[in-house]
Amino acid sequence: MTIQIFTPQDSTACSVGANDVAEKIQELTQSHDVEIIRNGSRGLFWLETLVEVSTAEGRVAYGPVDEDDVESLLEQGMLEGAQQHPLSLGPTEEIPYLKKQQRLTFKRAGIIDPLSIEDYQAHEGFEGLRNALKISDQEIVDTVKESGLRGRGGAAFPTGIKWQTVLDATAKGECQQKYIVCNADEGDSGTFADRLQMEADPFALLEGMTIAGIAVGASKGYIYLREEYPHAHQILNKAIEIAIENKFLGDDILGSGKPFDIEVRLGAKSYVCGEETALLESLEGKRGVVRAKPPLPAIEGLFGQPTVVNNVISLSSVPIILAKGAEYYASYGMGRSRGTMPFQLAGNLKQTGLVELAFGATLNELLNDFGGGSQSGQPLRAVQLGGPLGAYLPKEQWDTQMDYEALAAIKGVLGHGGIVAFDNTVDMSEQARFAMEFCVEESCGKCTPCRIGSVRGVEVIDKIRSNNNRDNNIVLLSTLCDTMENGSLCAMGGMTPFPVRSALQHFGEDFHQDPPSQLNKS
Repeated sequence: MTIQIFTPQDSTACSVGANDVAEKIQELTQSHDVEIIRNGSRGLFWLETLVEVSTAEGRVAYGPVDEDDVESLLEQGMLEGAQQHPLSLGPTEEIPYLKKQQRLTFKRAGIIDPLSIEDYQAHEGFEGLRNALKISDQEIVDTVKESGLRGRGGAAFPTGIKWQTVLDATAKGECQQKYIVCNADEGDSGTFADRLQMEADPFALLEGMTIAGIAVGASKGYIYLREEYPHAHQILNKAIEIAIENKFLGDDILGSGKPFDIEVRLGAKSYVCGEETALLESLEGKRGVVRAKPPLPAIEGLFGQPTVVNNVISLSSVPIILAKGAEYYASYGMGRSRGTMPFQLAGNLKQTGLVELAFGATLNELLNDFGGGSQSGQPLRAVQLGGPLGAYLPKEQWDTQMDYEALAAIKGVLGHGGIVAFDNTVDMSEQARFAMEFCVEESCGKCTPCRIGSVRGVEVIDKIRSNNNRDNNIVLLSTLCDTMENGSLCAMGGMTPFPVRSALQHFGEDFHQDPPSQLNKS
């Protein structure tokens, strides 16, 4: 009987030696009937490289495994699923970090071979697409509306309403073309859910995009992929080839007569291209600068045509909605935040990785029950939620439920679900400065409040930190934040004040310390 050994080919696992581990296992098991499967990561990054062995009772996990550990693991019965070795973690599904999750979008991550279309279908893949082909375009859109799915890229706009707008819009010109654009330009600090999904379960994204195309009458899709994701690029292109060969993409999807094609385009190494209109400009071959709205991309998007722009997680969540039904998906979550969210734990935590849960969990649960507290052993002090434009939340707010409206009530931002934790050694005035400096580097430069305001913000914070007319400059900083928030063309400048204001409000004492000795030394 062939023994299956799963060793991830995910970027994170490879960065800590997964390829070397896989090669070592191959070398030392040549006399055995062994099949090494390069799966995607399950998202337990602190345990990478996570090696799993298939047994009659299910998979048994070992980790974190280095190349030098392989020999002793084999000597102590890894091929039989023995659990005496210090790196033995027992049955994979019983690992508490994984067992406590509610995986819908990421239910196949780490379980299947990402490029095996047979594996994908054996785990309910393409059931959503088959169901979508049996109903009308309006019924597909209505199902997505009823599910409550909102954009997982940060803006949280209802996905079904966006699709409805594109369905109702009229394409221009002779081609009568509409487009589906996947925003895979994942650039927020501490986020990796899009990458993990594309590397671990690429067919889910392709299926979601195809369903979207059928729903709104689009026959062409583009994945705008972050240029820094070479593994995802390779896997997506191969997955598209396989899907075409098996009639899940192309001129006649599953004999339905409906066409849909997908092409991967690499991004421009620009954070602002994560904003949908700047992304469209870049996709058209132009400089990635923000467009004024209206018109909305749903009316005049790519090449002036009606365009759906959704992110990777939004589109990858669509197949389960069409497969299981809107009510099933909406049964997860709370309030207007339905379904699940992939939270990404990063920063000063013992256990970093991806956690998919229904909306309603708290930061305390994520930081302690999943993250295991601080890696340094020092008390956690601040958490930035929602990327580099998200607010810093103090401990007093960590019992707030992870829900769009609940977070908005405390001026928090859920964004793409990135969570970056800091212990009590952090200087929050320095973090506020970083927010302004980040905007200086990443602004597209089109509007004055963002382009000039961020530069002035760095200067003002430097004056505050060096005790140069501190009180008046704190007032000036607040006024500058008002100008940027209300006058910027997009969220780049409009949200940069969020981390600055939250640092001032909740960690004001850090702005009244003695001047840092290294300030202005470079």
